Amino acid sequence: MKVSYYPGCTLRTKAKQLDLYARKSAEALGITMEEIENWQCCGGVFSTAKDEIATKLSSVRALAEAAEKEQILVTVCSACHNVIKQTNHAMQNDEDFAMHVNRYMAPESYDGSARVLHYLEMLRDVVGFDTLKEKVVNPLSGKKIAAYYGCLLLRPGQTMQMDDVENPTILEDFIRALGAEPVVYAQRNECCGGYVAMEDPASAQKKSKKVLDSASSHGAELIVTACPLCRYNLEKNGESEMPVVYFTELLAEALGVKEG
Repeated sequence: MKVSYYPGCTLRTKAKQLDLYARKSAEALGITMEEIENWQCCGGVFSTAKDEIATKLSSVRALAEAAEKEQILVTVCSACHNVIKQTNHAMQNDEDFAMHVNRYMAPESYDGSARVLHYLEMLRDVVGFDTLKEKVVNPLSGKKIAAYYGCLLLRPGQTMQMDDVENPTILEDFIRALGAEPVVYAQRNECCGGYVAMEDPASAQKKSKKVLDSASSHGAELIVTACPLCRYNLEKNGESEMPVVYFTELLAEALGVKEG
């Protein structure tokens, strides 16, 4: 199976493990990830301004390439996924926005037909967690792992449509498929404060600590996330020795393709 893949900027710099083990794991699962040609930064944040077109064009071009190939567009970074998914939703549901975008892109155009999936959704909806479980060669038995969703993976719920915003299960089901025990705790889908870390470091520190303390109090040994900003903030401001890892690192370990 072939899918189009949008890596994004952070996966080439500060979050190389997220990208590396996404690719290695996909290969082990029989999936070829074809990187979008000449992709550009998604912008990191989806602007809700109706007249903000230019910052969304890189996402539209990635969507258009996937649609032309008739492939699913797969993302890994939570922020990239949020921007591209919301952009695609706008192209499908906002005629005025779509018209202005296609005017910018002429003679190219995009009709909103691409399907966008986060890597976790690909594992759940395309591969299947039962099939993934069968592929595991190194079960993570005995490990108690806390899933951290953060803000961008699930919200806004009506657009992202990944999981229940208030009571998500996709990461917990992923952890179970790898043979580990998921730890459910109150702060798993609350903000870590990453976006205010520079402006209000005290607030970011307070929020991060709250997440880590909540996970620890419920018996977690480590936290898993899909968001580079969340990982950075939890490690920098969380005041905890609890390891924070990317979900692709756990996946690669369980599939026997992790280095070291």
